Amino acid sequence: MRRAIGAAAVVACLAGAVQAAEVGGVRLDDGASVGGQALVLNGAGVRTRMLLFKDYVASLYLPAKARSYPAVVSKGPRRIRLDLLRGYSGGDLADLLVAGLRDNASAEEFASMKPQADQLAVIVRSIGQAKPGDVVMLDFHGGATRIAHNGEPKGAIAGDAFNHALTRIWIGAKPAQDGLRKALLGL
Repeated sequence: MRRAIGAAAVVACLAGAVQAAEVGGVRLDDGASVGGQALVLNGAGVRTRMLLFKDYVASLYLPAKARSYPAVVSKGPRRIRLDLLRGYSGGDLADLLVAGLRDNASAEEFASMKPQADQLAVIVRSIGQAKPGDVVMLDFHGGATRIAHNGEPKGAIAGDAFNHALTRIWIGAKPAQDGLRKALLGL
């Protein structure tokens, strides 16, 4: 009887350890796989505007936990997942991402990645109308950022420097929202 109770306690503990996180009403997996590598949920948070409007839940997946931008981009494959809480046109979402790139880069750096920023805009616009509950994934592996909408690949953009700039939208010096930055970094 003691063994059965002990075994049940171990199973209960293990089940709790693999439960998904819930942020902003969105259930997130504790792990993911990108480029064949297992990743762990580093952190997640809700992007809000004017303290009232909830835009999306952003989550960051890495091979190992990291608490700073340099540590995040030094890791291998990574994923930034956006679970939309409101609808976006592909054009609006593209404009937000390109503005985030511009806000987190010097004028020279943004000019040097303008072709990739234009490619990002074309890919994201191809999403069309995104609805609440849709998921946009930005996976980085093999030297390219791969963009998917609801699991459907939309395109890829080559370059480590571009991905580093894209990652700064959420965890750089001028993030989309400071509280979201802290949540993604688990601070």
